[in-house]
Parts: sequence; structure tokens; C-alpha cells
Amino acid sequence: MEFMKITRITTNEIDQLQKIGRQTFYETFSTGNTQENMQKYLDERFSIEKLTAELNDKNAIFYFAQLENKIVGYLKINFGDSQTELKDDKSLEIERIYVLKEFQGKKIGQILYDKAIEIAKQKDADYIWLGVWEENPRAIKFYKKNGFVEFDKHIFKLGNDEQTDIMMKLKLTN
Repeated sequence: MEFMKITRITTNEIDQLQKIGRQTFYETFSTGNTQENMQKYLDERFSIEKLTAELNDKNAIFYFAQLENKIVGYLKINFGDSQTELKDDKSLEIERIYVLKEFQGKKIGQILYDKAIEIAKQKDADYIWLGVWEENPRAIKFYKKNGFVEFDKHIFKLGNDEQTDIMMKLKLTN
């Protein structure tokens, strides 16, 4: 595979983040959801205001995956009070790992995942956790392959639709 670069995203790159965020989310979930719910979610969760607040959050970090200067995926991790649920000081949440459909299967998701593990170890986290849609078997398989185990479920609201996410956890050995 060509050389891939992982770089931390800054507020100067918010337009690129918005573009890849919307595109990858749509590619991943549009077939299982109504157009109306997709549009509502994309408008709310990937607005410039929301992304700016997330980028300025000291407990959240975003990274781009780039191949030959093309942004092909991204990662968002949260720790401390910025975690969406558990908010455990000894954990790190992977909120998003997304890769453009045309680049899936090229180990880009794995490289972004490895970056999250690296940061979790730097922060001396005891475990990493995440939520994954129960109807996303590809992602569930990916996380299980990397040692994650299911520990709970929660509701994820996409537009007006309440969906079930499987919560998964990976204990780290420091």
C-alpha cells in the first residue's frame, strides 16, 4: 500500500473534516435508514458549529488518514468528561473510525485503530470502549478480531429513529 500519513486535525481543516465525516457516515449507514433521518443527523452532528466545539474540546482528538495527500478516513477519540457515556478517567472512547468506501479493506481502519491504542497507552488507560450499531456486522467483526468484547447496549438516536448500539470494551495491559 502507498504511504499513509496520520495527522492530527486542527480547526483550520474543519471543512475537510465536515466533508469526510458526512460522506463516510452516509456511505456506511444510508442503506439502513431513511433519507430524512440521515439528513437530520448529518445536519446536526456535522455542522461547522458542532465540529468546531468538538475540535476545541481538550478531551477529544481527531486524526485524518491520508494517502498521497487525499483524506481517506478519520478517527475521533474521547477521554475524561468528553466520553459519550462511561466518563471513566481510566478509559478512552473510540467514538468514530470511518474510512471512505473505496478505501475499505486496505487496513486503513486498522491503522487508525492502532493510533487510538497508542494514545490510550500514552494516557495510561485501563481500557478502551466504543459503541457499534448492532446492524453493522463488518465493524463488529473488526472489533472482535481486535480483542473487544460486548459488555452492554445503548440507544443511539439517528434522526427520529432509536437504534441499538452494542457497547464493546478492550482491556489494555500496560
